[in-house]
Amino acid sequence: MLLDRSINLSLQPATVATLGLEALRGVEQFLFREARLLDERRFDAWLSLWTKEGRYWVPRHHGQADPFEQISLFWEDRMLRETRVRRLLNVRNWSQQPVTHSSRLVGNIQIEGLDASGHLIVRSSLQYTEYRLEQRQLAGTVHHKLAATEDGGWQVHLKRVDLVNCESIFANLEVFL
Repeated sequence: MLLDRSINLSLQPATVATLGLEALRGVEQFLFREARLLDERRFDAWLSLWTKEGRYWVPRHHGQADPFEQISLFWEDRMLRETRVRRLLNVRNWSQQPVTHSSRLVGNIQIEGLDASGHLIVRSSLQYTEYRLEQRQLAGTVHHKLAATEDGGWQVHLKRVDLVNCESIFANLEVFL
């Protein structure tokens, strides 16, 4: 499934999306909730925000078109996200002793449109601070492709995080951005 090249990674909208103020506020609250779950290390609740086929992608290069022809910092399907959560929460995981603490600031949220499958494309900015033995700052642009749920909510179909310094040499990137 991870090598399935049929997933639509394009961030170019196929159609315009017009959301009312209430729906726009719902999208904003969804992104804020995702950030809070990650900051509070509530990873199981965070996993429930995803569609079954959802992908998490952090490209290694600016303008990277796909995760198949070049290496990525992260390219994860459901199984890999769940595996990483289990590792992060394992009390014997030496790389999380002490655990990583983080704070995310999500802003500049804009609705880009709908992709060909009807997923809502949302662009935002991310300021990320983490502390584990020392403090680290990361920043980037995040694109979410959100699938509408029957109850009027959202699920993540694709999350792409384009770090400003994606081509840097990083110490361990363990926690989801």
